[in-house]
Amino acid sequence: MKGNAVVFTDRLKASFQQVDMPEPGPDEIVVDVEVSWISNGTEASFFRGERMAGDTPYEAGAPWPFPIVAGYQKVGVVTHVGSEVTDDLQVGDRVFATVSRISGMFDTYGGHVNPAVTPAHQIWKLPAGLPSADYAGLVLTQVGYNCGTRAPVRAGDRAVVLGDGLVANWTVQTLLHRGAQVIALGRHDERLAFMPGEAVALNTKKADAVNAVREFAPDGAAIIVDTVGDMDSIQALFPQLAPNSHLVSAGFYGPRGLIDIQMLRAKEVTLHAPAGWTKERMDETLQGG
Repeated sequence: MKGNAVVFTDRLKASFQQVDMPEPGPDEIVVDVEVSWISNGTEASFFRGERMAGDTPYEAGAPWPFPIVAGYQKVGVVTHVGSEVTDDLQVGDRVFATVSRISGMFDTYGGHVNPAVTPAHQIWKLPAGLPSADYAGLVLTQVGYNCGTRAPVRAGDRAVVLGDGLVANWTVQTLLHRGAQVIALGRHDERLAFMPGEAVALNTKKADAVNAVREFAPDGAAIIVDTVGDMDSIQALFPQLAPNSHLVSAGFYGPRGLIDIQMLRAKEVTLHAPAGWTKERMDETLQGG
């Protein structure tokens, strides 16, 4: 079976090309893709050769992870349903799909490929009436939702979110909805401008993050959420955490992702490490939490 995909052929090299994919199995769906959403943080690190897979950093001497079809989120219309698919899916349904099977690549699954041969458990039927683009970034939405729901929140708790991208924005929205007061620390004014008005948005290129958090949470922050993989900022802001607080990490740290357990124990800080999507969490996200 033939299709088209965005292929990372080598470090810092990409090509739009025809690719091979396996014929759909009895438990798989084929999707005609309308919108394929880029996760710029994850995909950029694959593009630079910093990862071998998921959260596995590249190690010197290992095979380079190329060619690879990156990505993991898209929306399209079902064109084929396998004979053993038990979900309520029919040809013509508009669906969200995560990774799809592909041949001849470093990884046997990829994102930016059309048509998409996808296991049925990686397909979600979408409500009718809204544009496909509204759902195409659903995994990023879920990661932000995961980050914003892991730590307990009491009304008025002060929460710090590192990052100004989509995951950070959805994390901020979730924490605000749960009753926290939130400060978002980013580096791009154009992104920070999209943060909810109830949140404090700070460009750390123009202001000192530690002083800003100290003023925002004079009694200590109850939650720090890192959406970008910034270990330097975590270490710098850690003294601003209150006792019995929570550190939530969803970033990619490469070989620097070491957390000192003794450092956490001193303040009895709980570490949360939410991953990407699961069927249960995706269902919950689609249903609005």
